[in-house]
Amino acid sequence: MTSPRTAFLTAPLLMGAYGVLRIIDGLDGSRGPGVAWSAGHLCFLGGLVFFVQGFGMMRAWVGRNRLATVGLWTGTAGAVAVAVQFLIDLVVGFLSADHGAMQELFARIQAIPGVLPVFYDYGPLLFFVGQLILVAQLAVRRILKPWAPVLVLIDTTLPLADKDLIPLGAALLLVSFAPLYRRRAATHQPIGTSLAA
Repeated sequence: MTSPRTAFLTAPLLMGAYGVLRIIDGLDGSRGPGVAWSAGHLCFLGGLVFFVQGFGMMRAWVGRNRLATVGLWTGTAGAVAVAVQFLIDLVVGFLSADHGAMQELFARIQAIPGVLPVFYDYGPLLFFVGQLILVAQLAVRRILKPWAPVLVLIDTTLPLADKDLIPLGAALLLVSFAPLYRRRAATHQPIGTSLAA
């Protein structure tokens, strides 16, 4: 089983790695195809696995109530949508000789009915909504700091302003999740017990 330290450290770190690789990939004026494009997307896909595992632990820590269950499944559905988007991006990168070819292939794929709203526009938002629901409940139970939901919300909105801010958002998540990856024997601790300093 993944430990809390693994899940809550690795998920933001992999997201941050994606953000850094994305910046590096754009230094030549375009993004993809190439090693940075593929490596960055693989980092984020790996991070999603740890995020979903973390969602399950968050739900357990708040008592598996109805709202926590909604948060878990909403976040997981969003993670699936993001994963499909990133898998599409990876395949397009592998099949394209240059950035222009990528754009043409993206246009053909995104013209398929349902692809844009489900996997690009709205579906991925569920990931952030579910995460915020779970983090807010942990803050109410004082397992997370009261300001943790605010940092998670900022992390959610930063890419809307500028995707180059993704590494900053990842750093905010690391700060928000600190009590979770410091938690001793978290899977065996009763809900509401104190956290390790």
